Amino acid sequence: MEAQGKFAPFNLHGLQTYPLKERPSKVFHDELGRPAEGPITLEAWMDQLPRQLAANGVRALRDHLSAAFEQGRPVVAALGGHVIKTGCAPYLIDWIERGYLTAVAMNGSAAIHDLELALVGKTSEDVAGQLPSGKFGMAQETADGFAVAARIGAQEHVGLGAALGRYLADQNCAYPEASLLLAAHRAGIPCTVHVALGTDIVHMHPHVSGAAMGEASLVDFRLLCSVVATMAEGIWMNLGSAVIMPEVFLKAVSVVRNFGYALDKLIAVNLDKNANYRSRVNVVERPVHQGIELIGHHEIMIPLVHAAVAAKLYQQRSIPEPQSQAA
Repeated sequence: MEAQGKFAPFNLHGLQTYPLKERPSKVFHDELGRPAEGPITLEAWMDQLPRQLAANGVRALRDHLSAAFEQGRPVVAALGGHVIKTGCAPYLIDWIERGYLTAVAMNGSAAIHDLELALVGKTSEDVAGQLPSGKFGMAQETADGFAVAARIGAQEHVGLGAALGRYLADQNCAYPEASLLLAAHRAGIPCTVHVALGTDIVHMHPHVSGAAMGEASLVDFRLLCSVVATMAEGIWMNLGSAVIMPEVFLKAVSVVRNFGYALDKLIAVNLDKNANYRSRVNVVERPVHQGIELIGHHEIMIPLVHAAVAAKLYQQRSIPEPQSQAA
């Protein structure tokens, strides 16, 4: 092709080069992954992952959690409903029973799925199938539980999460071992529920008081502020909440810093199936000393992190026996 106008092909003769060994690089031989050869322990497999990106992140999270659990530093799990729906509550319940978690915080949908699994062993209805008939969200027991718990949480100033845990303890639950709310109640640790009125199925029922629900959830926010105030050198884990829990966390951090708590060396983790603005900025960037973000399916990533921590603690012989959930 002929040169157009005043432009001609650039003359590259005389281009200055330098040895490849002297060039700054981002990837090195020692960072490459090492394929497993036959059966292998999880600890060894983790150490054979590439020394890059998310593999570094999951190892860092394993090490931070293991150290925090060993040293009794505060660790809080904040979660959205999809964590419960993908079957991941048992891993957090195990940490509660071993005394690892300081508190659990969840949005309204997570509490709903948790309660339904405990009561009848199933949750997550077919929205598309139920919506045309007007039956979506009309399960009686779910609304009854939240109606009772909201009144108790507001009137007795214990918050919605504690009241839901107490409610489940009083029921003849078919699957009590499946409930984070109940596990936290039995362990005596805070479990707070943060609702956005109008977003959950229980808000559609006339006997669920908006005043009580709002007051009980506000009590939980203030309780969570007390938890966050203790979290210097601790770990906050945002698990699968894109909006509600990142916003709650940011406001709680602002409250406790307003009262003079520095929150030195607080580590925040965002573990979600998608990368989202609020969970990145409001959790792992703005408020903390160090942030770790891992993107992947909950039903793979949460069990993987749990197993990696268990393997490391087992290697160090520092795993306490879980406390029984028997009533």
